[in-house]
Amino acid sequence: MSLQSPIVRDTAQLIATYDGRAPRYTSYPTAVQFTPAVTARTYRGWLAELPTDDAVSLYLHIPFCARLCWYCGCNTRAVNRRQPIGDYVWLMLAELDLLKTSLPGRLQASAVHLGGGTPNMLSADELAAIFGALRTAFRFAPDPEIAAELDPAVLTRDWVRAAASHGLSRASLGVQNLDPTVQAAVNRHDTLEEIQAGVSWLREAGVRSVNLDLMYGLPHQTVENTLATLDAILPLRPERLALFGYAHVPWMKAHQKLIRDDALPDAAQRLDQSETAAERLSREGYVRIGLDHFALPSDELAVAAAEGRLHRNFQGYTTDSAGTLLGLGASAIGSLPQGYVQNITQELGWRAAVSQNELPIARGVALSDDDRFRGEIIERLMCDFEVDLAAICASHGHPVSHLAEALARLEAFERDGLVRYDGERVMVTEHGRILVRSVCAVFDAYLAPAAQRHAKAI
Repeated sequence: MSLQSPIVRDTAQLIATYDGRAPRYTSYPTAVQFTPAVTARTYRGWLAELPTDDAVSLYLHIPFCARLCWYCGCNTRAVNRRQPIGDYVWLMLAELDLLKTSLPGRLQASAVHLGGGTPNMLSADELAAIFGALRTAFRFAPDPEIAAELDPAVLTRDWVRAAASHGLSRASLGVQNLDPTVQAAVNRHDTLEEIQAGVSWLREAGVRSVNLDLMYGLPHQTVENTLATLDAILPLRPERLALFGYAHVPWMKAHQKLIRDDALPDAAQRLDQSETAAERLSREGYVRIGLDHFALPSDELAVAAAEGRLHRNFQGYTTDSAGTLLGLGASAIGSLPQGYVQNITQELGWRAAVSQNELPIARGVALSDDDRFRGEIIERLMCDFEVDLAAICASHGHPVSHLAEALARLEAFERDGLVRYDGERVMVTEHGRILVRSVCAVFDAYLAPAAQRHAKAI
């Protein structure tokens, strides 16, 4: 292949050709390749081998919400009582004790991410118990990133103050779309006033980076109500925004069957929504980062992207460079130099394992040299939209010809103006950004294209 001028096909043709199902590549191998062959015993061995002088990141999964949003693909459930949450926190601290006994020492924690679900369902006392236990088990870095995903409908000023007292430095508020018809179709009713109040409380408490999560591709969503949502929230000037495509996978998430298929925009409409919103955000001074993130030029995420230091993990794009991520809670995924592990997804099974003093590992995958090699290529494409194949091949002891099969599949992307390849570097064009997941898939040794396990690429 060469840097010849490609013939750019029209959008409808590109969608028909390339809008297959592709992973989001928050890991490689992806979670589809996890198996029960990785056990709690495997995990204990991996933990014992961790370098004592390397920092780790921590992820805590809080699987509770005040409401169930029908679009949600997360592991969560709606609760209206405090007891299940309190019992869960107690068991998560017991899991932390089990984890601590398997570590080679008191490691340094450089980041803590509270995900869900809705972490602001935790009480102030539960937050205090969690962070007290974490600071006992780990040495916190001098300025750790402490982040939380928040639901503005149940957020309070007191909760923000409590979280800030434990070092909350970054927060994501779910907005999705403010159109009443869209909100009714996904069972999520938020007001602009709730979002404004949440952002105000976070800034008042000294949280340095506020992110607002938006979506495209929701039922009854249009370009017009997407732009109207942006008009409403942009005066808040969040440091970051995320624009996620709704992944309609009712065969995996039964509650998504409550969303009518005929209310969903098609691929061309989804593309219109995402690209029009991206153009608007760019005009407002936001830097487009990776597939679906935007940040002010001064934000750490934009700086990392500009310097080639951007990473991607199960929380999306991140500045976190730690080589180990330790997960706690039902369904939490951990990433270690040796491989990936995932806790038991079902809350009852997770509770039973921890109650029996067992690390609640359900599955995972041990990384091969080829996994690390291909994973590095895919991460750079997802983060930078280009990759130096010659350099990565050399660092792994391979000639570029080792990728002959993948490069042959890449030829169609070059012909259609989606990538350029000069014999050493693969560069995704502006026209091809929306299909970067499909570009990554040519380097995926596991992907079965016909398998209905992933959302559409657009």
